[in-house]
Amino acid sequence: MSLPFRTLAALGVAGLALPAALGATLAGATPAGAAAPSQSVPVLNGDFADPAMTGDGPTTVGIDFWTGSNQRYSPSASGRTDNAHGVALQKDNNSLHQRLRGVRTGAKVTVSYEDSPAVSKECTPEQVADGQPYTVEGSGGTAQAVTTAGDPDRTKGRAGSGRWTARSYTFTATENEPLLTFTSKVSNSRTHVTCSPMIAKVRVTEVPTDLDKRVSRMNLERSEAYKGNERQQTLHNAAAACNGENACVFRPDTRMSFRYYGQARVIGEAFVNCTRNPLEHTRVLSYAERTHDSIAQTYVDAGIALTEESRLPSTGDREEDRKRIKERPMATQFALAYEKGWQRPWQWFSSDRREIEENIQPGEVSWVELQPSRERVEGWFHSNKQDYRLHAVIDGPSRAVPDRILQRTGPMSESEKQRCAAARPMTSTPVGADAPAGSADKGLLEIPAPTAPGVRTVHGTSAD
Repeated sequence: MSLPFRTLAALGVAGLALPAALGATLAGATPAGAAAPSQSVPVLNGDFADPAMTGDGPTTVGIDFWTGSNQRYSPSASGRTDNAHGVALQKDNNSLHQRLRGVRTGAKVTVSYEDSPAVSKECTPEQVADGQPYTVEGSGGTAQAVTTAGDPDRTKGRAGSGRWTARSYTFTATENEPLLTFTSKVSNSRTHVTCSPMIAKVRVTEVPTDLDKRVSRMNLERSEAYKGNERQQTLHNAAAACNGENACVFRPDTRMSFRYYGQARVIGEAFVNCTRNPLEHTRVLSYAERTHDSIAQTYVDAGIALTEESRLPSTGDREEDRKRIKERPMATQFALAYEKGWQRPWQWFSSDRREIEENIQPGEVSWVELQPSRERVEGWFHSNKQDYRLHAVIDGPSRAVPDRILQRTGPMSESEKQRCAAARPMTSTPVGADAPAGSADKGLLEIPAPTAPGVRTVHGTSAD
C-alpha cells in the first residue's frame, strides 16, 4: 500500500548544506551547546482513518500501518468532534503497535495522544466507573501504566459518549525505528471484548540524536531491514524486493548525511635530498577513491556471502563496479534519488593523474599528501508494494568540493639522516687493496700503432 502524501512530504528529500570550512556545522544545524529543536515524526494513519469504514463500528478490520486486532469506531460513535477514529484495545494484553519511521537510536521521543473509557454498549457501569487500565511503551522506555478517566453514569445497552483525555509519554529510543505499543490491561474474564480502553489521535515529536561524523567509512553503521512493523532477521528479502528498476525508492535522511574531507594519506614516494644543492624535478602522481556501503559490511560481519541483489558498486575494482552500475537496480535507485535531492550526479569512484613540480633544498624531504573530498548519505530503500524497508549508509567520493592535495617539504627524520650519511655501496678489491695507486703514463708516451688485421691506422691505411 502506498504511503499518504503527507508522509511522503515528511520523508521527502532536501538539499545538503555545504560547510563553510572544515569542521563547520551544516547550514541549519544546531550550534554547539544549544538545545536541539523538537521535530515532528510522521505517524502513519495516526487518526486510524484508513482503511475507510462504513457505519459507526465497532469493526475489527486491520488498521493500515498498525499491527494488532482491535475494535475501531467512527469519530461520531467515539464521541469525538474531529475526524479522528477511536480504537478500543480489546482486553487480555492485546496490543496495537507501529514503528516510528525515521527515528534513530538515541532520539528523545514524545508521544501525544488521547484516551477514553470504552464507548461500547456492552459495558456495565462497574467496568468503566473508575476508568480502564492500559500501558504505553516505546523501545527503550519503561512501560507507562495509565488509567482512563471514569464514566460512572453508564448503563449497559447504551453507548457511551466518550471521556477523552489528552496524554503524553516520553522515552529515549534504543533502536532505529522504535516500536510504539499500546497494550490493554483489562483482564476480567466477564468483560466483553469490546469494553476496553480507547485511544485516538496519535502524534509524535522527537529531539534527534547528534550526528557523529567520526565514524570511519570502513566501519559504517550496520544495515537493517523491516517489513511493515516487523524487523527482519536478514537483509535478503528486503534486498530482493528492490530487484527491479522501479521496485524501490531510496529516501535519504538529510539530517544524517554530510560532506567531509577524509584523513590525509601520502601518495607516491618521499623524495630525500642528500646532496649539497637544491633539486628540481617533476613527478607524476596517480590516485583513486572508491565507495563503501553498510550493506556489504553487514554481510561481512555476519560471515555470509553477499547476495546478488545486494551488490552495490563498492568493490574498488573499476571493471566490476562499472558492471554493477549498469546491472544493479539498487545502484540506480540510489543514484536517481541522490541526483534529484542534491541536483548533481552521484559518482561511485573517482581518480586523477597529475604532474607535480618539486624544489627540494639540501637536507630536506619532499612528499605529497591527499585529503579526498567525500560524501556520506544515509537513508532507506523502500518497497511500496510490500512495505519492505532496507537501511543503508553509502560513503563515496564527492563532486561537491575539490580534493585537497598538499605538497610538503620538511626536515629529514633521524633515519633519513643516517641513510644520507651512509657510505655508498662498493665492492671489494681482492688484490692490492691497500697499495698506493701508481702509473708511469702521464700522457708523454707515444701510442703504438694497432697491429690487428683489418684495423685502420691514423693515416687511413690498413695494418696488413
